[in-house]
Amino acid sequence: MFPYPEQYRLAVPPIITSVMVVWALFAQLVFADASPFALYPLFSLFPAVIVSHVYMTWVADGISRLDQFFYSLVHIPLSFVVWTFTIMHVNGNGFS
Repeated sequence: MFPYPEQYRLAVPPIITSVMVVWALFAQLVFADASPFALYPLFSLFPAVIVSHVYMTWVADGISRLDQFFYSLVHIPLSFVVWTFTIMHVNGNGFS
């Protein structure tokens, strides 16, 4: 169906990280500070990044498992930083 399924699979974790940012910006406009409706999707997106990297490393069709491991080794910490800042952004003044 897709001409290059490996490239689409490689793009899933950065897309999930981008969804984190878009959701945080949207949720800050719509919901109140520290709203559970805004925070719970963020709490599920970072584990989704980890699960997608584990799945890609396990399958590893186009590139080797070592390359997939290094891709996840770079992307997961960067995604964690983005995830932390999106949670802080959605919380706003909720902790003070």
